[in-house]
Amino acid sequence: MSATRPGVYGLLAIVLSGLLIAAPARATVSAGSTPAALHSETDGDAAADRQAVSREIERFRSSSISISQAMAIAEARHAGATTADVSFDGGSGVPVYRVKTLHNDRIWRYIINAATGEVMGGEAALPLAELDREDRSNLAALGSIRHRLADAVRVAEKAASGKAISGGLVRDGGRLNFAIVVISGDDLKEVILEPPGVRGK
Repeated sequence: MSATRPGVYGLLAIVLSGLLIAAPARATVSAGSTPAALHSETDGDAAADRQAVSREIERFRSSSISISQAMAIAEARHAGATTADVSFDGGSGVPVYRVKTLHNDRIWRYIINAATGEVMGGEAALPLAELDREDRSNLAALGSIRHRLADAVRVAEKAASGKAISGGLVRDGGRLNFAIVVISGDDLKEVILEPPGVRGK
């Protein structure tokens, strides 16, 4: 979720302690930059960046399938699966969601049509043993907590008054958090949520 170039829209970081709370006990808003997933491939040209991000947002807004629906479609492929990462990709072709789920110590990757919900493709399952130590640790923690990425998306959308365009796991200072990027008006906001019970995992 960290950006590599200056952002077009003001990305705001909203940090919430505790996942399922009606109002955040602690919220910190700080200026940031546009998520890497929404950067244009051009070489730092601000106008091109602005146009690329605007196109991506417009394609997202015109999609029939929400990020929550895309996660549910991917998770339904295997009973008991949970989403580890999801992102919208407007690209140059058909807009899609790229969803990674965790099931039976394997990562499954799906490409879901953002207009129809059709599963357009995927990749062979990757055993957790083949991931690096940090990824294995993060995914092991995901499997042991009560809350899911879908819960984090609902809370983030309410907190940021918008619609989520991507979400996944991040580790900051040894703590595992959900990071959700939400489109709110013309702004991108990143909401960081710490699920209860993950400290020290």
